[in-house]
Amino acid sequence: MTYKVLVVDDSSFFRRRVTDIINNDKNLTVIDVAVNGIEAVEKAKTLKPDVITMDIEMPLLNGIEAVKQIMKHSPIPILMFSSLTHQGAKATLDALDAGALDFLPKKFNEIANTKSDAGSVLRERVLEIARKRGGARRIGARPSARTPLVTPSTTSINARPTQPKATASVRASGKAYKLLAIGTSTGGPVALQKILTQLPADFPLPIVMVQHMPGAFTKAFATRLNSLCKIEVREAENGDVLKPGVAYLAPGGTQMLIEGKDSFAKLKVVVDETDRIAFKPSVDVSFGSAAKVFSGSVLGIILTGMGSDGREGSRMLKAQGATIWAQDEETCVVYGMPQAVASAGISTLDLPLLEFPKAILKEIQYG
Repeated sequence: MTYKVLVVDDSSFFRRRVTDIINNDKNLTVIDVAVNGIEAVEKAKTLKPDVITMDIEMPLLNGIEAVKQIMKHSPIPILMFSSLTHQGAKATLDALDAGALDFLPKKFNEIANTKSDAGSVLRERVLEIARKRGGARRIGARPSARTPLVTPSTTSINARPTQPKATASVRASGKAYKLLAIGTSTGGPVALQKILTQLPADFPLPIVMVQHMPGAFTKAFATRLNSLCKIEVREAENGDVLKPGVAYLAPGGTQMLIEGKDSFAKLKVVVDETDRIAFKPSVDVSFGSAAKVFSGSVLGIILTGMGSDGREGSRMLKAQGATIWAQDEETCVVYGMPQAVASAGISTLDLPLLEFPKAILKEIQYG
């Protein structure tokens, strides 16, 4: 099957570059381009592409507003291009809130080792979200400026929403936990927001989170989550002592490890400039260190994401007696990371995204 792509950017140079890279894959073809958000909205309606690549800063109608209109009238998977700046991070998070499925730095060679790798990264991302053609999130009337676009009641990314599996059927294991660990990638910002906003202020465990994201984005993302959640959310810093009711987000471009004892654990955040580990931060690295410190007293969760990062770290946790859950295929933007742990027989429960908060509180015997 060949997927149809609409390229949206006000730069003729960038449109040509993206078009050439995408057309280099036999499974992808660029059917048209748009030079601003207004054109993008109209061509999305008439051409019905399988995926759209979208710039944020454009004349007449910017990328964020274009995403909102497309999601309202003709939902289509959208890949955003963003600058690696604090302002670019904020705008990208706004676009994800509006319904975009994923993003890449506009200078996407910055996340690849070579020029050819950069092209491969772009094609791979486009292919992955193109496969969610029917799964773009349908967003209704535009909320007020004070209301976050992603709320627990927002419709799932499924084209045909299914009834979530009842958490009443999830039996608490009775285990005692000392840490909640979450790993995710593509689709993770929205997924994390939906889970964390439902946790109570007196959540009794510390939370460590690994989201594949550039360094310029993680602080902005942590700040946004903190403004929306009852618990405290912060970008992790070297030496942080893990405290109940605080969620620590691994900084982009680093590895976040847990050290010490389970009664007094600290975070070690180190810059990783080697090519030995592909992801920085890596779920495997953080989960593996959690296994050494907390043994089996960890509830580990793998959410939507491309690839298999988190499988080996989850395996290490499970070998120590920890509990591993995975997001189900239907509610994932990309069923890669959860599939990796499920297929390996590591996860004991696969849940729809919106069922995680209730299941977590039930499993840790909250209240």
